[in-house]
Amino acid sequence: DDRPPLRREPEPEGERPPPRRGQAKGGNEDEDLEAYRKRKITQIESLEKLGRSGGVYIPPFKLARLQQEIEDKTSPEFQRQAWEALRKSINGLVNKVNVANIKNLVEELFQENLVRGRGLFVRALVRAQMASPGFTHVFAALVAVINSKLPEIGDLLIRRVILQFRRAYKRNDKIVTTAAIKFMAHLVNQKVVSELLALHIATLLLERVTDDSIEVCVSFMQEVGKALEELSPAGSMAIYERFRNILHEGEIDRRVQYVIEGLFSVRKTKYKDYPAVVDELDLVEEDDQITHEVDLLDDTIKGEETLNIFKAQPPEEYAADEAKWKHISAEILGIEEEGEAGSDSSTDSEEEEAEQRADERATQRILDFTEQDLVNLRRSIYLVIMSSVHFEECVHKILKLNISEGQEKEVCTMLIDCCAMEKMFNRFFALQAERLCRLVPVYQEHFAALFDMQFNTVHRLETNKLRNIGKFFAHLLYTDAIPWAILTQVRITEETTTSSSRIFIKVIFQELCEQWGIKKLSERLKEPDMEPFVGGLFPTDHVKNMRFAINFFTAIGLGVLTEDLRKALAHAQVAKSNEALARAIEEESSSDSDSDSDSSSSSSSSSSSSS
Repeated sequence: DDRPPLRREPEPEGERPPPRRGQAKGGNEDEDLEAYRKRKITQIESLEKLGRSGGVYIPPFKLARLQQEIEDKTSPEFQRQAWEALRKSINGLVNKVNVANIKNLVEELFQENLVRGRGLFVRALVRAQMASPGFTHVFAALVAVINSKLPEIGDLLIRRVILQFRRAYKRNDKIVTTAAIKFMAHLVNQKVVSELLALHIATLLLERVTDDSIEVCVSFMQEVGKALEELSPAGSMAIYERFRNILHEGEIDRRVQYVIEGLFSVRKTKYKDYPAVVDELDLVEEDDQITHEVDLLDDTIKGEETLNIFKAQPPEEYAADEAKWKHISAEILGIEEEGEAGSDSSTDSEEEEAEQRADERATQRILDFTEQDLVNLRRSIYLVIMSSVHFEECVHKILKLNISEGQEKEVCTMLIDCCAMEKMFNRFFALQAERLCRLVPVYQEHFAALFDMQFNTVHRLETNKLRNIGKFFAHLLYTDAIPWAILTQVRITEETTTSSSRIFIKVIFQELCEQWGIKKLSERLKEPDMEPFVGGLFPTDHVKNMRFAINFFTAIGLGVLTEDLRKALAHAQVAKSNEALARAIEEESSSDSDSDSDSSSSSSSSSSSSS
């Protein structure tokens, strides 16, 4: 045989397995089998070559033993093992949740690091809901509790569910679409997301009418209908009107027509079989609820899928995140952190570090001269005002904005500006202002101050804006939402008014007369308590001013209000004529006395000359 002998390549040092039974032992061949196995597992995990579990199955008891043997608790190997344990724990808790044990499972979930594992938690929820749509109300209640403490998790879940709905809607995947909108319906019921999302979904499904879109929308309205009736009655009415029109057109299949009729029967029974929130799952107080505003068609929505993938952190950052989560978890669960009873030296050092950090923050304070925060607040207020259907809904959302002390003036200014921009006066904005003044008295002071500012700068406004703002404040006056003391600075004289300010006063009083009637308005202005506030409207200091005020109110059709002022003018004129007559008589008598004295002096001079 002329073939050359096969040459065996030598194995690299450290990779040679231990000798089989019967082989010779020498040099490195005394390697223990257990040490070889551990080394191989460590290499595979550190290289991250094979999937999320390292490519090798390790029984739980051996994995726990390996974790104990790792001395560095911040190494990438330990972080990967902790990540796998977190994933398995979250998946197990989400899959076990039901109506009976949800309260206990919430406490167990808050013991896991939900900040690091928020991507895992949201993915587990979406998968579990997709697999078991019948438990959607339970998953939504779980999200509501987590969202009340960690709002970023609720926001991430909403964005991912919206993206899932979009993909399924484009692919015409009816099963996934139905599951996604059912999840969003129960999130609306739990007030995790605004009802505007539900209205947007229903509008989208009814835009292009097909049998499938009608069926999906009917199932959606069955789940969310009761909540929409409470949160947005006008929006719910519009959707049902659209259903009624589709039914009357008769262009859909007869089976789908029966489905729509079934929805109307459900609505007639006031959703008896489809409650918005079951009593056992009403776990979050209304004050603790955090509602997210998300646009269904926003192109900037991201699912942040990278949060599902393990990524090793620097040791210092990992340790700091773990300590921060322990503090957050203890605060949420209401338990004392471990190690609080430690040595005095450690507490002193922590206090010193905290003081140093506080000093650094104080020295590094950044002053924002661009007023970006104020601009963002105004934008938020404007969006809330313009997106609300009913004024009470709008006031509720404004009070939920957590406006800090001193920023209430921005709300008042925005309401006045929005009202001024309308082509015709819209009572929607005035009703909001009235409601705010009744709920939070500080708004009365801000509206009173803004009245003074508007009255002093009224000459800058266009006629339409002037009319709208005048009716706005008239509404607040006749509902007694703001005090009548705001009229103290108004003085009806030729010198203190301009044409614009006179039109402003005319609009206010004509609106008051229209709402109350001239009789009630006159009685109200004659009340003793009102005299200090309306004295400038009916000045009595000079005849000229009295005549000017009488002519003004007569010209605008409210001459009845000046009856007392007319009497005062008549008395003043009589007094003035009497005064003039008395002065004339006095002057005449003085002239007579002068003439008598002149005649007597002339007669005496003539007698002396004759003698």
